[in-house]
Amino acid sequence: MRKLFAFALLAAVLAACDDDGPTGNGENGEFTVMTRNIYVGTDIDILLETAPEQIPVVVAQLWAEIQATDFADRAEALADEIAEHQPHLVGLQEASLFRRQSPGDFLIGNPQDAEDVVLDHVDVLLAALADRGLTYSAVAISTGMDVEVPMALSPTEFDDMRLTDHEVILARSGVGIASVDERNFTVNVETPMLTILRGWVAVDATIGGETVRFLSTHLEPPEFAPEVQAAQAAEIMAELAGETLPVVVVGDLNSNADGSSTPTYSDFLAAGYWDAWTEAGTGDGLTCCHEDDLQNPTATLVKRIDYILYRGNLEVVSADVVGDDPAERTTAGLWASDHAGVVATLQFP
Repeated sequence: MRKLFAFALLAAVLAACDDDGPTGNGENGEFTVMTRNIYVGTDIDILLETAPEQIPVVVAQLWAEIQATDFADRAEALADEIAEHQPHLVGLQEASLFRRQSPGDFLIGNPQDAEDVVLDHVDVLLAALADRGLTYSAVAISTGMDVEVPMALSPTEFDDMRLTDHEVILARSGVGIASVDERNFTVNVETPMLTILRGWVAVDATIGGETVRFLSTHLEPPEFAPEVQAAQAAEIMAELAGETLPVVVVGDLNSNADGSSTPTYSDFLAAGYWDAWTEAGTGDGLTCCHEDDLQNPTATLVKRIDYILYRGNLEVVSADVVGDDPAERTTAGLWASDHAGVVATLQFP
C-alpha cells in the first residue's frame, strides 16, 4: 500500500511540480508493566488533509517539528521513568523509524526505498536505558503504516522521507519470553491513497515462575472511523478469548473511559477485563494530551485513553500515571510524549 500511496502522490506532485510508583520485582508473584505512547513527534494526520501538490512543503514543516520535539532528549525522560519503576514489560506505541533518501527519487517513480536511518525511536530509547545500567530488549515488533513521501528542500530540490510505525514490547533482562505474535489488524482505515495499517504485539512472559500473556496495541482514533476502532478491539478480544493464561492488555485504545467517544473501553470491561487504574489508581488518571510541540508548562491532559487491562487469575497491587508532572519534563522543557503513560504492579495470587 505504501507503493500505491507513492504513485498516487507522484501524479499529483508532477502535475503541480511525583508520584510513587509500583515496585513489583517478581517476588511474591508481583510484576510491573507499563504502557507508553511515545509520540511520533508531530501531528502527521495533517497529511491526510493536505492537497497532494502541497505535501513536499508540509513534510518539510513536519520534519522540522519532529526535530524540535527532539526524541533524543525525550528518550532521557522516558528512560528515567522506566528506571524509576523498572517494569518487567513495556508496551510502546508510535515507536517510529524515520529513513531518508537524498536526493530523493519520488518524482521519477520512487524506484528505490529510502533506507538511510535518521531516527529510530527504539534504538535511541534502548541506548538511554543502557546508559542507566538497565538491560531491556525489544522482544516483539509489529510493522504498521510504512509510507514514503517527498520533502521539499527548495523549489527544485527534494529528498524522500519514509516513516514506519511500530508496536513494540520491551522486556527487562530475566523475563522469559515465548509465543511471540506480531500482527496487523484485518480491519483498518482505508483512504484514497493509503491504508492506515495498525496492529498489535503479544508474548508469553514468565516472571518469577509464573506466566502471563501480555499484549500491546494502538487502536484507531475515533475521529477517523469509530467502527474501525471497534472492529480492531473485537479482533483482540477474539484472539484472547480462548487464552488460558492470565492476560494483560496495554495500550492507547483511543476510547474515553467515560464513554464519551466509543464503546471500546466498556466492551473490554464487558468481556471480563479489569482496569488497573480504576482498581488501584488515585486521582483522575488522565493520559491525553499535551500540546503537539510538548512545550506547555503545565499538564493539558483532559481524557483517559491509555490503559492497563487484565483478566484471569491476577490482582492489581498499585497503579500510577507517569508523564503528567511538570517536574518530569526534560531539561529543555519538553514533555516525554504528548501522552502520559500508565504503570501498574499486578500479582499472581
